[in-house]
Amino acid sequence: MALLLLPLAACTGSGAVGPTVQPAGGPESARTSALATAASAVQRDAPTANLDVYLVGFHPMKDDPSHQFEAHHFCHVANEDLMQCALFDGNTRSANLTGIEYIISERLFGQLPRQERQYWHPHNGEILSGQLVAPGIPAAAEHALMASKMNSYGKTWHTWDVSAGGVQGGSLPLGPPRLAWSFSREGEARPGLVAARDRRMGIDTVERRRARQDLVPLAHPQAGVDALRGRFGRPTLPIPGVVDAGAGSLARSGSPASSER
Repeated sequence: MALLLLPLAACTGSGAVGPTVQPAGGPESARTSALATAASAVQRDAPTANLDVYLVGFHPMKDDPSHQFEAHHFCHVANEDLMQCALFDGNTRSANLTGIEYIISERLFGQLPRQERQYWHPHNGEILSGQLVAPGIPAAAEHALMASKMNSYGKTWHTWDVSAGGVQGGSLPLGPPRLAWSFSREGEARPGLVAARDRRMGIDTVERRRARQDLVPLAHPQAGVDALRGRFGRPTLPIPGVVDAGAGSLARSGSPASSER
């Protein structure tokens, strides 16, 4: 808590981000508005009141990595090993709920059945690249938060496709949920995607990456780092400290690793 009381001058970037799409449907009536107001006065909102950690990052879809977009996470810290996040396409009151993400520690990931692990993406690339941010809190507090999430994993399902290659998506949550993944190499994010977020929110991803270099020694090899390698149609570069857990075994066995310019 002491970190959160540091001078606001040291705060990370922030900014209002409106929803990506306008949901289909007619304007809210006076009756519906009155009912919602009355309900909020007497009903409890305990679960949502606990969504007090705000993160912003980017998700490519595992089945189609070219399909990627910005994701606003509002999370509850359940315990030292688990966070539960609701995903939105913005951070204003009109933002649309687009999915969920569960974040677990390396320890819990190690206890998962092998078949289950295919759904969990690694987080070291997001953290060490500077792309994952916690807007609006002091820089030292954000740094401590990112250090605590090193070597963690996320299971993310998007239920509303609000963006397709930078083009406005559908106005209703149609189709099946899609499993999201993470970026683990420089150049995997669509050109302009991170820069657009940074401009709107006053964030400097390059500076974030520089400030997090002291976290590199904390990084362990992770499962899933190379799951999307070579599937972005452009050259990519490794991020120092971000290593696939299978890379060492491939080298020892003499099996050729996938090559990429």
